[in-house]
Amino acid sequence: MSILEHLAYRDIKLLTDEQVNTLCGELREAVIRTTARQGGHLSSNLGVVELTVAIHRVFDTSRDRLLFDVGHQSYVHKLLTGRAAEFDTLRSFGGISGFPKPEESVHDAFVAGHASSAISTALGMARARTLSGENYSVVALVGDGALTGGLSYEGLCDAGASTEPLIVILNDNGMSINKNVGGMALYLSRQRLKHGYIAFKNFYRRLMRKLPGGKRVYALTHRIKQTVKEAIFHCSMFEDMGFTYLGPVDGHNIKALTAALKIAQEAGEPVLVHVITKKGKGCPWAEENPDAFHGVRGFDPVTGRIPPAGPDFSRVFGEELCRIGQEEPRLAAVTAAMPSGTGLTEFARRFPERFFDVGICEGHAVSMSGGAAKQGLIPVFAVYSTFLQRGYDMLLQDVCLGREHAVLAVDRAGISGEDGETHQGSMDVSFLTSMPNMTVWSPASFAELRDMLRQAVFTETGPVAVRYPKGAEGEYTLGGAEAVSLLRRGEDFTLLTYGISVNTALRAGALLEKRGIMTDVIKLGRIKPLELEDVARSVRRTGRLLVLEEAVATGCVGQQVAAALAEMGVPVRTLILKNLGDRFIPHGTVEELRRMCGIDAVSVADAVSRALDAGEDNGKDKT
Repeated sequence: MSILEHLAYRDIKLLTDEQVNTLCGELREAVIRTTARQGGHLSSNLGVVELTVAIHRVFDTSRDRLLFDVGHQSYVHKLLTGRAAEFDTLRSFGGISGFPKPEESVHDAFVAGHASSAISTALGMARARTLSGENYSVVALVGDGALTGGLSYEGLCDAGASTEPLIVILNDNGMSINKNVGGMALYLSRQRLKHGYIAFKNFYRRLMRKLPGGKRVYALTHRIKQTVKEAIFHCSMFEDMGFTYLGPVDGHNIKALTAALKIAQEAGEPVLVHVITKKGKGCPWAEENPDAFHGVRGFDPVTGRIPPAGPDFSRVFGEELCRIGQEEPRLAAVTAAMPSGTGLTEFARRFPERFFDVGICEGHAVSMSGGAAKQGLIPVFAVYSTFLQRGYDMLLQDVCLGREHAVLAVDRAGISGEDGETHQGSMDVSFLTSMPNMTVWSPASFAELRDMLRQAVFTETGPVAVRYPKGAEGEYTLGGAEAVSLLRRGEDFTLLTYGISVNTALRAGALLEKRGIMTDVIKLGRIKPLELEDVARSVRRTGRLLVLEEAVATGCVGQQVAAALAEMGVPVRTLILKNLGDRFIPHGTVEELRRMCGIDAVSVADAVSRALDAGEDNGKDKT
């Protein structure tokens, strides 16, 4: 009989060692089976099976607060907290999210989709707990990759100095934080995982505080201990920050993990538990190639074979950047721990001296690019739209202010799909177009991406962004780097759009023609600065304008165009702005989400038809 299928959350702590081992096997099977079909993050979740089970054997996450850093490794947590029966809906529209989501379960303490923030969030929760006089544990589960982000160190420094009871679990699956050398180091690490060690440490500290001159004695013995420890461990960074360090602990040994977490729970102070895990644990092909199975579209659950991917914008970008790199020796590529996701793997292989992976540090990547540009390089920072948000201030201050010629290759712009709210590229249009000195290109096809990337590198002289979507191109495949293009001509309505949405606009135009409605379809290739003479000419003729885009409403291109036309004195009898509205977009397929937002071809055509049926409607469409 399946343990997972019949497991109640309250019974996790009652399982025998044999049952726990069986449960871990079932959890791995569930993760592999569902991820093979639904896509998602495999390697990271397989690596934290035992750790997640141990956490739930010590803590009660319906009350204790468990904070995930990034959050894509929360699948096992979801399976253990009442969502096993619906786990096959993972990342599906209307199904459970691939990231923690408080509205989904009381066990999900906080939304988590970006890296390095969990320690700061956890400290806020710990301080709120203390000030309100409540009693529960706060735990931040942080991957070693998240520790490349500066925000993690801001949180660590403040948390360590705070003396707040707080537990940070460092899931180390690839980066050695503390280099422990020799038998003595191993022996001492084991002693530190015993209850007696923490109990004596706390007793000694309290005693020295009470005795006359005790504080000086404690300070002296602490310095002696630190000197000896540093000679053996070579690194006491976390304890220097104010944490009690426990570890390293075998992250696949339930007993050792449970013991360490119980000690941390009882310590009553900031504690860091260093856990060593293996990505892809228990699945041979994921263990051998964890990067390939970090985030996958789907695969054969028996063989691990991943279906070959067709051409997509990321791949086309990487190919063209290699060509440009061959021509231009000043070109450098920058990534924030996403070389394969952004298409830079081949560039890194061919031009290693001009390839810079800075870790999960988008703000640093932007500032570094500004400095490189100032000194004569042409840096191209390839970054997902959602992660570029983390470099907003640096982009404004360190690139735009000085008019530095740094190029942003903004991947996953617009709706990106199944990863949900934290990963949709809905904000970049608003903040990029608001920045002085910035130029923004938005290709609608692979050919346009190639041409506009060359425009950005060879022709532009200041900061420039080229934003493009996830996935493949649509029916529109023409090239060029034109600021504006008229693709279809009609007398009844003007449809204005940019980027991949041009395909939707053309399909809507074809649908409307079958209804006897003829439309102008105009594509903007450049959305900052805007070139609106052709748009104004069209609107003067039709009197009606619909602007279609995958961006939030506030600051969208539609609002900017409407304001500009008003300033130009162009009368617009009917104005319809079709965008993502004032909301975060959930997970689902791109087409499902477009229908939900009313920006698919049928919804656009229907909005135009309703406006014409209603007569000279001068209000915005609300659908």
